[in-house]
Amino acid sequence: MTSWKRDFASGLIVLAPILVTLYVLYWLFSLIARFSLLATNVDDPVVAVSLTVVIFVLLVFSVGYLMRTALGTFAEEVLDDLINRLPGLRIVYNASKMAVETVLSGGADEFQKPVKVEPWDGMRLTAFKTGKTTTDGREVVFMPTAPNITSGFVMELEPEDIIEVEESTEDALTRVLSAGFGENERDVPEQFTDDE
Repeated sequence: MTSWKRDFASGLIVLAPILVTLYVLYWLFSLIARFSLLATNVDDPVVAVSLTVVIFVLLVFSVGYLMRTALGTFAEEVLDDLINRLPGLRIVYNASKMAVETVLSGGADEFQKPVKVEPWDGMRLTAFKTGKTTTDGREVVFMPTAPNITSGFVMELEPEDIIEVEESTEDALTRVLSAGFGENERDVPEQFTDDE
């Protein structure tokens, strides 16, 4: 690789993630500012967004405190029953509720454990344990698609069909999110790491 191509690639590797991160932050800021209840009353968008975030955090704590009471438990049961009567929304509601409960209950550590599965001979794919098992003893794993990890396949596999790996969650997610281009240098074959 010529010198100018290497310099351009190195600069792109550094700048692209920064620009993407800044864009995501800008998008989140714009989204909060657009839906902010205070945006119409406060001229400065930074103040409006800050107040919205503070109010949201206070609301979360207030609802959490209410859930410790009998009234909160009753209100949650009524809300669950009401939403479970709505055909389309109940799927979204229950899936998001289960995801939040899994993350906050500590099940996220098990969910984030990367493994390999071999759907066909010679083809290994990255998946993640969910910590759940079926009634017949199969383990439930989630195999995300690359680079969009919010979609994928939920698979029920026999424990012996799951290949345990000595890999961190960060390394596995980096590989999936980068569509395979985010391998760590230690995983790249020697012929591809020369410094010429």
